[in-house]
Amino acid sequence: MNRLALMILKNIHRVPGAFYKLWRNAANPDKYPEQERWNHIQYIMKQAVKAGNIDLQVFGRENIPAEESYIMYGNHQGMFDVLAVVVSCDRPMGVVFKKEIENVPLIKQIAACTKSFGMDRSDVRQSLTVIQNVTEEVKKGRNYLIFPEGTRSKLGNQMLEFHGGSFRCATKSKCPIVPIAVIDCFKVLDQKGSKPVAVQLHYLKPIPYEEYEGMKPAEVAALVKSRIQ
Repeated sequence: MNRLALMILKNIHRVPGAFYKLWRNAANPDKYPEQERWNHIQYIMKQAVKAGNIDLQVFGRENIPAEESYIMYGNHQGMFDVLAVVVSCDRPMGVVFKKEIENVPLIKQIAACTKSFGMDRSDVRQSLTVIQNVTEEVKKGRNYLIFPEGTRSKLGNQMLEFHGGSFRCATKSKCPIVPIAVIDCFKVLDQKGSKPVAVQLHYLKPIPYEEYEGMKPAEVAALVKSRIQ
């Protein structure tokens, strides 16, 4: 059986109530506390992971800053990457994702609840607007997750090049960077079948602004990629 179908079937009795609350939160996000919105999204994702025969092994949670805002940058292997981060990080965050999926049900509502942004990499002006929006939100104290490869790698655990542009959010907001190493996540939703699978998520030590201050975005990209590698 397809793993995504298994996740849905095992949670079919939870879908109406869980989705109703998500839609309600998305319709009026400012009406509900951010942590409450995040906890509900976590609940949905945790049930999906449990139902999908997935052994999510998380390392380095202690490296996630407890108070100051940050941006997480990770390698991108597939659709499960975001789920893994959401499930394992209790601090609310937004995500920068490809604009093509911004109107997909569930993704649209989660984006509204978390102030996530869809980026069109073919549109330079729109991409710059997203970078500016994320920068301003981080300065206000929000956290974000960005995949600097721009698209998922189809080479297993081999990474693609990290694009320097996405690191302008960090250099402009002067926030800590939390590198994330994603291992074997491509096996969850990008391979056929639903047999038990183990994946790893490693939160690496934060890179403070003082360490990359003065570096060009491309240099910061190379630094973060080397840490993940």
